[in-house]
Amino acid sequence: MSASGGNRAIVAAFLANTGIAITKFIAWAFSGSSSMLAESVHSVADAGNQLLLLLGGRQAKRKADLEHPFGYGRERFVYAFVVSIILFSVGGVFSIYEGINKLQHPHALDVPWLPVLVLVIAIVLESFSLRTAVRESNHVRGDQTWVQFVRRAKAPELPVVLLEDIAALFGLVFALCGVGLTILTGNPVWDAIGTLFIGALLVLVAIVLGIETKSLLVGEGASAKDVAAIEKAVMAGPETRNIIHLKTLYLGPDELLVGAKLSFDSSSRFSDVAASINAVETRIREAVPVARVIYIEPDIYVDPNEANPPTDAIVIKGRE
Repeated sequence: MSASGGNRAIVAAFLANTGIAITKFIAWAFSGSSSMLAESVHSVADAGNQLLLLLGGRQAKRKADLEHPFGYGRERFVYAFVVSIILFSVGGVFSIYEGINKLQHPHALDVPWLPVLVLVIAIVLESFSLRTAVRESNHVRGDQTWVQFVRRAKAPELPVVLLEDIAALFGLVFALCGVGLTILTGNPVWDAIGTLFIGALLVLVAIVLGIETKSLLVGEGASAKDVAAIEKAVMAGPETRNIIHLKTLYLGPDELLVGAKLSFDSSSRFSDVAASINAVETRIREAVPVARVIYIEPDIYVDPNEANPPTDAIVIKGRE
């Protein structure tokens, strides 16, 4: 994902949520709608989340140092995980609490037309924000489905903004239904039910975000497609006949670590092995540009069919 594309989506979402939050709070102050209050807090949480994503992107650009020799690329994962926590606690739990409180202490809406007007305007603004996120995501999504994109994306910003915008739109629809039914029936319970639906939706989205970003924090390797491309690049030249083992790890959304043990001819001179390793590294970077950190360990091939071969000498890929 390009940083500029992700930032455009984040800024668009931040501007939309800030404006929407202000109008929602005004509508809540005049109408007393619990759905409007829940949506107001939701928009404030979303706006804060977008600031956190921007901060995470900035922190991730810091240069590597002795304490963090591989850099700070995972800062983006950390801030995305914090976003999921905020969405769960501030957005989801508060909305559920407010909905339960409204069920226990119902009260009629004071200015019923105002929240309806604000919600309709908010739906239009959120639609523009979602449109920007979808457009930027399509630049990097390729042939993946939307579910695959959210689950497999290594850069967390666009999936986070996408899910937040979708949750915001559904939340606005729930709020509009709750307020609308309250106006039509005169029963404020519908407003409370709309608030509970908003809370449940936010908790669900927060859980999905938490699961996906936790996986990135723990450490994910390259996709099967990229692993196959790396293996093909290694075996494309005459330098080695076998890959003894190969491991990958994302150090950040745009930086992949590749570690491999390759078999070389036992009669090769040190200078020849060094040149061969450089050639292999060049092909890997050409095949998978995100593979920026590469460590290759030369070794001597041991036939896995012999009596007691070393465990790490088992070949996982070799020439026919």
